Amino acid sequence: MQPTLASVLYAGTTLTLLLPLSGSRPASTVPVAPVAPAVAPVQGAQPDPQVIAQFGLLDNAKLQTYIDQKGMQMGRISDRPADVKGFTVVDSPIINAFATPDGHVYFTRGILAHFNNEAQFSGVLGHEIGHITARHGQKQQTRSTIANIGLILGSVVAPRVMQSVGGVVQQGVGLGLLKYGRDAENESDVLGVKYSSKIGYDPASMADFFLTLQRTEQQSGAAGVPTFLSTHPNSADRYQRVKKLAVQAEQQAGRQLAVNRDQYLRMIEGLPYGDNPREGYVENSVFYHPELKFQFPLPSGWQSQNSPSQFQMAEPNGKAVIVLLPAGNKGLDETAQALAQQLNLQNAQANRTTINGFQAVAIQGDQVGQDQQTGQQGITARTLSYLIQDGQSVYAFVGLTSPSAFNTYAPQFQRTAQGYKRLTDAAKLNKQPERIRIKTAKAGQTLAQALTANGVPAKRHEELAIVNGMKTTDKMSAGMLFKVVGK
Repeated sequence: MQPTLASVLYAGTTLTLLLPLSGSRPASTVPVAPVAPAVAPVQGAQPDPQVIAQFGLLDNAKLQTYIDQKGMQMGRISDRPADVKGFTVVDSPIINAFATPDGHVYFTRGILAHFNNEAQFSGVLGHEIGHITARHGQKQQTRSTIANIGLILGSVVAPRVMQSVGGVVQQGVGLGLLKYGRDAENESDVLGVKYSSKIGYDPASMADFFLTLQRTEQQSGAAGVPTFLSTHPNSADRYQRVKKLAVQAEQQAGRQLAVNRDQYLRMIEGLPYGDNPREGYVENSVFYHPELKFQFPLPSGWQSQNSPSQFQMAEPNGKAVIVLLPAGNKGLDETAQALAQQLNLQNAQANRTTINGFQAVAIQGDQVGQDQQTGQQGITARTLSYLIQDGQSVYAFVGLTSPSAFNTYAPQFQRTAQGYKRLTDAAKLNKQPERIRIKTAKAGQTLAQALTANGVPAKRHEELAIVNGMKTTDKMSAGMLFKVVGK
């Protein structure tokens, strides 16, 4: 969680809190020699601020320039060049890429870490540009996609979140991403093959990447975690279809199309992998934030997700949620009044308290709004929220559940907020992110042997095999590059 602007949509009510610091990181550019036919790099349109508030920008000039170059090159040869507006790398470990109806394509660093060559990247890039040029988003969109990007509570961390309190979760929206049907996906696959081969890359790699994604989802078992396949529905025959399209594209090209494995792997050397602990991390059911220097416990067994704008916790069956939000620097009383208004609370009661030396206010009340199932006005949730004054900043723990379940979950809301305290443990404060490191294999080594030789424990071999798009038993040739992760 980085301080920025947060917008929370809960049970039909939008809560917007002004936050103390700007979390945006401007993307800079440096020249990188393109591998495909040379084009002058063109800076695309600026990314949507609300997308960046949710994900954050990745501070990597080399990758941003590369994506600008390849994206604009592909946009120019697409069917609707004027519709393709820009490209951005966002700082999220989620494995995803998505195009918004305004013509912007976003890649997470999580998906970039899982590509193993330029052709895989190019295939997914072509697929997303295909959604833009086929105008799938504009055809499907009935309201602003980005308006949902703040958060539909629990749609990320618990698929059934808040149905018990009238918050009908729109499955497939998740982080505000459109979910397309099979016809749209098939059309984008065709366009992805067409566009990637047209700028010189082997589109068969896009099909190969589907297998990596399937293995990732199978290993995690996290059906509620948004990934490329969860926002891009897969089908059993999709891999074979793309493979056949790729063969036809290469025949039409009349030449061998590029894969460029080593070039890509060297480019992502040092890319952060997984959660970035500098922006907050969970360890043994405690959330630590080294930059903001605080910690607090999570309710036992609850799921969580961190983003630049907020930290979310959800009861596994979606019966209760807690969201931590930076809430500005206006002081406790003024912030408490604003919170009660923004949550549309009825009979709100606020009480001053002290939490581990910090001044705080506890607010309890019923949220009044329109039940999304019945359409009638009434009490949609009951909240116990805490505002904590930490220096010049105020942090809000917003706990929400149904009135009938309030007595069950209120003690957990209370324990979480009252466990907020200063982080002083040097080991927690200095925790560094893991990064992609590129290593060189020896002749005859299996991937498992190469990973062991580079200090990767056996329990992570399958994870790293997926990241490498390989099996642990695959034999490697002398000098072959592969990925490990380390500090």
